[in-house]
Amino acid sequence: MHEKSFAITRISKETHSPLQSAAIRHHLAQRFRVGLPYQITFMEMSNKTKITVETLVNAPLEKVWQYWTEPQHITNWNFATDEWHSPYAENNLSVGGSFKSTMAAKDGSMSFDFGGTYTKVETNKTLAYTMDDDRTVVVEFTPTENGVHVKEVFDAEETHSAELQQQGWQAILNNFKKYTETY
Repeated sequence: MHEKSFAITRISKETHSPLQSAAIRHHLAQRFRVGLPYQITFMEMSNKTKITVETLVNAPLEKVWQYWTEPQHITNWNFATDEWHSPYAENNLSVGGSFKSTMAAKDGSMSFDFGGTYTKVETNKTLAYTMDDDRTVVVEFTPTENGVHVKEVFDAEETHSAELQQQGWQAILNNFKKYTETY
């Protein structure tokens, strides 16, 4: 028996309800299975842009991990410019655990929460999470002879340009570097 796999391109959540998507999948599976020894593989395809930011932090790995993950440190670096701050952070550092931090303009004119749920936690090595808007992020901590290379790869959102997002996330990462190397 020869098996063949077919990749069915993404059934868009934006254009079909979950019930419609299930009906489409059922119809396609039935159509391809009739009298044929084929296996149907449904794949969620994503054409999301991935953005990478990175830095080298001149500090021991354990300190870098601690300052990245502990709320009392997160509130000291998790903002892009000096006009902003992070007055609140919580972190349940476990697979399935959630995190949240508040970023706010110091003049009180604007604030927002940034949060998500961890999908992977490897102490001193890797964090992966899904943000509240379903975008994904992977953060890697790699020891080098000069410190720790921190690399974040995240799905771009569709409101702002990729360049603007890269600049904002890089600015926050630069604040992390500065804070960790200073304190």
